[in-house]
Amino acid sequence: MAAPMSAIDSAWQLLIANFTEFQLATVVTFLLHETVFFLSGLPSLLFERFGLFAKYKIQKKSNTSAYQNRCVLRLILYHVCVNLPVMIFSYPAFKFMGLRSSLPLPHWSVVVSQVLFYFVLEDFIFYWGHRALHTKWLYKHVHSVHHEYATPFGLTPEYAHPAEILFLGFATVVGPALTGPHLFTLWLWMVLRVLETVEAHSGYHFPWSPSNFLPLYGGSDFHDYHHRVLYTKSGNYASTFVYMDWLFGTDKDYRKAKTIEEKEGKNL
Repeated sequence: MAAPMSAIDSAWQLLIANFTEFQLATVVTFLLHETVFFLSGLPSLLFERFGLFAKYKIQKKSNTSAYQNRCVLRLILYHVCVNLPVMIFSYPAFKFMGLRSSLPLPHWSVVVSQVLFYFVLEDFIFYWGHRALHTKWLYKHVHSVHHEYATPFGLTPEYAHPAEILFLGFATVVGPALTGPHLFTLWLWMVLRVLETVEAHSGYHFPWSPSNFLPLYGGSDFHDYHHRVLYTKSGNYASTFVYMDWLFGTDKDYRKAKTIEEKEGKNL
């Protein structure tokens, strides 16, 4: 007699019974991304707009409502015209690499190990790609679009030139492409990566921010510094962790600034 399915298995069975794998890997994935991205990013936009949690805001400057709205409208355009087509046209490649959506779902140990691998690999590739984008020509013609928002908020991480979306998006998908994951694992990775980059761009550092508890995690304070200084001196290029910047000395100015802040805080 077969063991009864768990709630997750039952929900997954419902999904694969009502949608084709192509629909799940493209349109449903896109809708999941949009839902997680906008729901997690909107709070910091509203905090900034209405002056909420001001004591936890990293920068004193704030974006105007018009500037925030401009970001949202362009994001919708980029997502529909760039992200969705990329998801659709990359499906055959992922399928070739071993993507599957059928039951049984992978064991939790496989899911955790793959997601951790994706985080480490993505961080490594992102670091070098992001650092390249801060060279003079690439910054002027591509990456400067993302840095139009020197005071970031939760929806700015994906505000970027279409070429950058494709360029740095490679860092996000190369891990899954190498392992040929189950779609469930791919979704979990996407959700966690979105939540991480939204938090890093939120513009707020709360007592419960992940960087206060997770070793080597960069977070909002680490990345906010990258946005608010001159592009040739910004450093802090990594996406999630801090060790790449530490190893290659690209966080020195940030560390100096933090030391000065701490000393000034003690003298108050």
